[in-house]
Amino acid sequence: MTDPLPPDAPTSPASFHRRTVALADRLPELREALADWVRTLGLGDERAEDVVLAGYEAMANSAEHAYRDREAGYVDVRAESLAGRLTVTVTDYGSWQAPVPTNGLRGRGLLLIDSLADQCAQVHREDGTTITMSWSGGVTPG
Repeated sequence: MTDPLPPDAPTSPASFHRRTVALADRLPELREALADWVRTLGLGDERAEDVVLAGYEAMANSAEHAYRDREAGYVDVRAESLAGRLTVTVTDYGSWQAPVPTNGLRGRGLLLIDSLADQCAQVHREDGTTITMSWSGGVTPG
């Protein structure tokens, strides 16, 4: 189960935050929670699917790579819709794993995220990685 913000935390319909353990079997519930929130924004179906798929790919990267060879930690997914701009941020607290060459069937997650989002940025820190994706136009607060 994903953990919502504490009841006393300030939130608005224009924001979303969930935290869960970065394990593959925990991510579908987190993806669905993000999809439910995105639906409240009134985006077109294609744009909403882009947002959810990009977010889920970033979550999957955290689960697969950030905590490799150690106990799984957390992944935080935050999203905000303000002034016609939707921003989704996925943060883990593991170790950055540089992409390794593959047989071509894997290793395209960051390229997929970059192609789905209007803008995408990655920040790699000693204590984790943050991927920030944003979309503009046609985004209204819920």
